[in-house]
Order: sequence, then C-alpha cells, then structure tokens
Amino acid sequence: MQAVIVSGGKQHIVEKDQVLELELLGEEKKVVFDALLVIDGDDIKVGAPHVSGLKVHAEVLEEVKGEKIKILKFKAKKRIKRLTGHRQHYAQVKITKIG
Repeated sequence: MQAVIVSGGKQHIVEKDQVLELELLGEEKKVVFDALLVIDGDDIKVGAPHVSGLKVHAEVLEEVKGEKIKILKFKAKKRIKRLTGHRQHYAQVKITKIG
C-alpha cells in the first residue's frame, strides 16, 4: 500500500516501514499525516483534498543534516568575493502505519 502525503509544502510517496527525510517537524516523536492519495493494488482512492478516514502514522527517529551547499557571491570589477555555506536540518521519519 502506498500513500501520498504533504509535509513542508512538498508531496511524498510513502510506503510502510520507509525511512525518509522531511523538513523539521518540531519536538514530537509521533506524527500523523493526512493522505492525499492511496494506492492499494488496483484500488486507487483520491481525496478532495484528503482521503476521508485514512491517516498515515509516522515516528521521528532523529534530526540529521543535509549536504553542504556552497554559495559564492561575486561582484565583477570590484575584487569582492564571498564564500559561505549552508547545511539544512531535516527530521528522519519512519512510516509505521497507513490507514
């Protein structure tokens, strides 16, 4: 069984026991998402906007950092270069139950 959920303004296709990285969700250990679409074999349920009665339960494992991104700001003919970096923080989430 697969479901489509929304977290952090992005949609994710998830399955049971899948581990994925989402935007930070706060201090909660257990999270419940609304399902936008559920695929169970040949049976497809589409919500408007959510499928009624179906929730996706997840458990937050830990907070992790993403890859480092280098940002270079450069001004031509001024001899100015500035190099900075950024690492986004994510919540590692395991899907425990769909439905």
